[in-house]
Amino acid sequence: MTELTKKRPEFRNINAFKDLTTYRLPPAGWVSILHRASGGLMFILLPLIVWLFDTSVSSEISFERFSGAFSAGLGFVPGWFFKLVVLALIWAYLHHLIAGVRHLYMDARHAVTKEFGKSSAIFTLVASIGLTVLLGAKLFGLY
Repeated sequence: MTELTKKRPEFRNINAFKDLTTYRLPPAGWVSILHRASGGLMFILLPLIVWLFDTSVSSEISFERFSGAFSAGLGFVPGWFFKLVVLALIWAYLHHLIAGVRHLYMDARHAVTKEFGKSSAIFTLVASIGLTVLLGAKLFGLY
């Protein structure tokens, strides 16, 4: 008696150099990884954030120093580099915020379906990158 049985999946160790380069991560996976990366980036750059805030609100003289860091630079660091770092912080904040709201919504509404996970992940990526481009254009003086 031969039974038609479904072949069970075979699990094996992966070769990181061969298999990971061909693996296609779903959008929800990208959002998850970038959520962690953005949180880590904000944590690592927290001293810079505190310095930026303190320098911008302490006095008129310190605000001029703050503004000068973005236009002429500070020490050996050029102004465009400060703008790039702040642009990375803008992206990290926006992505972390939108992805966090996405997770809270999924937890509160129990909306854990594959379709909603994919559509909300794509929205998170598009919204965070779109808002970053918009604020980056303002930061670099395009409008």
